[in-house]
Amino acid sequence: MMKLLAIDGNSLINRAFYGIKMLTTKNGQYTNAIYGFINILHRLEEMEKPDGVVVAFDLKAPTFRHLKYEAYKAGRKGMPEELRQQMPLLKEWLDLAGYVRLECEGFEADDILGTIARLCEESDNECVISTGDRDSLQLISDKTRVLLATTKMGKPEIVNYTVDELDLKYGLTPNEMIELKALMGDSSDNIPGVAGVGEKTASDLIERFHSIDYIYENLDELDIKEGIKNKLLADKENAFLSRELGTICKTAPISANLDSYKYKQQNTQSLAHFMTGLELFKIMEKMGLHADSTPMPEKNTTVKKLSVCALPLVSDTATLYCENGEWAVISDGNAFKCDEEYIADILKDSTIKKRVYDYKNLYKKFKNTESVVFDALLAAYICNPSASSYDTDRLFQEYGATLPEFDGDAEQIIKNAALFDDCCDLLQNELDRSGQTELFETIEMPLAKVLGDMELVGFSVDVDGLKAMSNELADRIDVIEKEIYGLVGYEFNLNSPKQLGVALFEELGLPAKKKTKSGYSTNAEVLEDLKHLHPAVSLLLEYRTLAKLKSTYTDGLQECVQADGKIHTTFNQTETRTGRISSLEPNLQNIPVRTNEGKRLREFFVAGKNKVLVDADYSQIELRVLASMSGDENMINAFTSGADIHTATAAQVFGLPIEMVTPVLRSRAKAVNFGIVYGIGAFSLAKDIGVTRKEADDYIKSYLATYPKVAAYMENTINDAKQNGYVTTLFGRKRYLPELQNSNGMIRAFGERVARNAPIQGTAADVIKLAMVKVFNRLEKEVPTAKLILQVHDELIVECLKEDAQRVCDILKYEMENAANMAVTLTADAAYGENWLRSKI
Repeated sequence: MMKLLAIDGNSLINRAFYGIKMLTTKNGQYTNAIYGFINILHRLEEMEKPDGVVVAFDLKAPTFRHLKYEAYKAGRKGMPEELRQQMPLLKEWLDLAGYVRLECEGFEADDILGTIARLCEESDNECVISTGDRDSLQLISDKTRVLLATTKMGKPEIVNYTVDELDLKYGLTPNEMIELKALMGDSSDNIPGVAGVGEKTASDLIERFHSIDYIYENLDELDIKEGIKNKLLADKENAFLSRELGTICKTAPISANLDSYKYKQQNTQSLAHFMTGLELFKIMEKMGLHADSTPMPEKNTTVKKLSVCALPLVSDTATLYCENGEWAVISDGNAFKCDEEYIADILKDSTIKKRVYDYKNLYKKFKNTESVVFDALLAAYICNPSASSYDTDRLFQEYGATLPEFDGDAEQIIKNAALFDDCCDLLQNELDRSGQTELFETIEMPLAKVLGDMELVGFSVDVDGLKAMSNELADRIDVIEKEIYGLVGYEFNLNSPKQLGVALFEELGLPAKKKTKSGYSTNAEVLEDLKHLHPAVSLLLEYRTLAKLKSTYTDGLQECVQADGKIHTTFNQTETRTGRISSLEPNLQNIPVRTNEGKRLREFFVAGKNKVLVDADYSQIELRVLASMSGDENMINAFTSGADIHTATAAQVFGLPIEMVTPVLRSRAKAVNFGIVYGIGAFSLAKDIGVTRKEADDYIKSYLATYPKVAAYMENTINDAKQNGYVTTLFGRKRYLPELQNSNGMIRAFGERVARNAPIQGTAADVIKLAMVKVFNRLEKEVPTAKLILQVHDELIVECLKEDAQRVCDILKYEMENAANMAVTLTADAAYGENWLRSKI
């Protein structure tokens, strides 16, 4: 017996589109609906293991139902553009993947499914229908099941409907589901039904009397309330029309040969190439599609023949490839496997230019590395900063790397090295095409070595100090717990939102915000609003702050200290879309500074014996970048005059002499200064600085009037981004923004905020990276015992001998201030001390 899986394509892709967050390729092509559809399809196949899959789609042309009833489906919203552009791509994918796709002019997808079901029943075969449309429940029989996609408690699920399950759920037979729609209608399809008769009434009538024919033929004698009888009489014509519209046709003009619906031959090469273009690499992996299945892209290069050999490397270029501890080298048409000792010799030879993957970790492993000119990992990141992964397998597929011919046999490691060699060429071409080669060569490549060295050096930690603070926090937390219990009247789990909600809003009677099924909200925002109403709330906020400090920092950091007494954080160069460096395991860029307890943590990051820490940070770098990139004379003058920018802004925005600017006004001007870069609105600004929305709106308008070229720059940046699809930093780094073309207003607004901010934040990130490279090079030449050990956004920390402290301060200050040539001079302050806290004072 054959089993066919018949899928309502429109229903399934709609559920995928709305159920999965927006995904795009680096070129801005939306793929979330396709991604979701394929995953659901594969899950259905795993569940059912059919002999063939038929995917039915609606066509835009009118169906026989429209001809019968002009208002059929009238008023339905059109398909969102983000979904519309994915429909032809999904259909192409289905064709390439070997699935049968059916569309039938004048008929809907439901009618195709109904016809498939009938054909299966008549030939004693099984049909399984997958849909999110309850209409298909009328098709259930001994040979046909319906897998109905629904949502339960906010989570998607699939219900397997058989005749028995339908009876259990609705108390109706499949045919009676048609009669049900005749009475209750369907607002989504604009089927009228009987006015005033809802699902509950319709279900009762059909369960008792089974059909509208029987009801209307015996209306006078039936036990039906008079009001409902009147409604039935008034809309009799609509009841029969609705039944006709709601009945799925089982005679759509499709092939009656069920063998034609079995799986077709998959076009593997074309499918792999197509999915590579959509960047569906995880699905490709599950489907067993690999890079070597991808046809060669059109390019004017000759496929070279590589021989497998082990000759000494005499050329001046080489591509080094490592996989699972095995090494291979490609150079001058030769490919050969080698050991780490051979690689070490190549790496330290400055006459040979090397291309590698993950230069930072290669530097950490071999230390002595010269003339490494290309890192495929960094190149891939620059070309596509939004990618979820930069694994080599993905890069081979994404950039269409191809395998050359070999003379003789070749091991897999050598074949992969050849693919990598081609991938490096393709990535270099993409850097050139996108105008990001200089960014790659002058910032990212030299920075990889700097970060590798910083990770090797590490940051010394006073473990005893951390332990002492941890014990102190434990004592304070214990006291606070007892005080809270005393105020509430009993002990409970302070870390349980449910128990806490009961204590605050039921026992203490504090005003609660909306209660959900899981209980009361007790997040930080809620507690901040309540802290003046009861002392227990303020204590709870303090408890949370101290508990976080203890668990994450005073306890957590101790676990990260290695045998040498140092923390060796990992600097991630390929994580953020803006180009910023991130820190993890542990994140040293996230050490709290807003509270006194948080600042104390810096006391336990210390210099080594006879050494000090030199700390230098930029002064308002992002605002200086904004002034330079916008060319606003007023802002530039405010910086060049040497005045405090926030005070100067306050004076101009509020129309006051500088000497009359109060700390409150300066604080408000500061909030506007930084907020404007992030596209802050009046509502958010009002909340941040505690003024009315009208006042906040006036501040923003006054600010933009004060700095008119800033306003023009922001507007032009957004317009250019909409036209180009991306924004760029001063150094050419691109941030792609498909959100700007989204039909959802909130997503577009997010895209506009990013368009305003990314060039500023990204340029600041590029500047600090340049400064790191320059500082590192100066220290290597002039103060080799001094080591750059940490970067925190606009702050650099160097460990050096005490006698070198002032010299290192001067180097840091000079190189940071001269890292980039802009309209506004960059300024940096440097100081030193025996620990991180003291070096900031």
